Amino acid sequence: REEKQLELTLEALISQVADLKNSLVSFIYKLENEYDRLTWPSVLDSFALLSGQLNTLNKVLKHEKTPLLRNQVIIPLVLSPDRDEEIMRQTEGRVPVFSHEVVPDHLRTKPDPEVEEQEKQLITDAARISPDVAQKQIQSLNKMCSNLLEKISKEERESESGGLRQNKQTFNPADTNALVAAVAFGKGLSNRRPPGSGASVQSGQPGAGAIIAGASGMQQVPMSGAPAQQQPMLAGVQMAQAGQPGK
Repeated sequence: REEKQLELTLEALISQVADLKNSLVSFIYKLENEYDRLTWPSVLDSFALLSGQLNTLNKVLKHEKTPLLRNQVIIPLVLSPDRDEEIMRQTEGRVPVFSHEVVPDHLRTKPDPEVEEQEKQLITDAARISPDVAQKQIQSLNKMCSNLLEKISKEERESESGGLRQNKQTFNPADTNALVAAVAFGKGLSNRRPPGSGASVQSGQPGAGAIIAGASGMQQVPMSGAPAQQQPMLAGVQMAQAGQPGK
């Protein structure tokens, strides 16, 4: 039963590691060949995928039905300095030979003695801390994280409000368009002549009624050097003489 359980665990681990390896290969390919058009959201998606696969692998290792792999001992049956094509195929070309040089690294089920000693020291130090002291340290760490998150959120809000102030419109487009239309085309202006402006036109002249529309508010300016009996000019246009129809 234990052997069957170990076999199922190894199959699950091999499957999870293969998925993780494929994700790493894909991400490294993006970094090396698509760095010029790689976006930050795409990088975050790749990291999220890798993080999820690592969490799944840790769940398999910590499952209650998973045997303790550190207690398993692997003994090599054949060691040879010659090239082994089967090992090359299984390791995708990473291990060409299965010799005395590579066996201690590839068949190790425990970390290096130095790393193992450091791990034991950390476990011992953690066991010395009382629950009350550990709870105080946890609360202090949570408070520091909360203050840091609050500062980050405040800076984000200030940057967003500053951007909104910079992009705020300081004029009314409708008023601007109305002003431009009034100056360029006279749109919206009154055509009524102000009282008392301009020289009076004799009532007997038939050309007095032939004034161009929109020019009634302009002042009549006499031509310099012209005889006194010459008809007045209205904005540079000579009024029709008496007895002649207006043009």
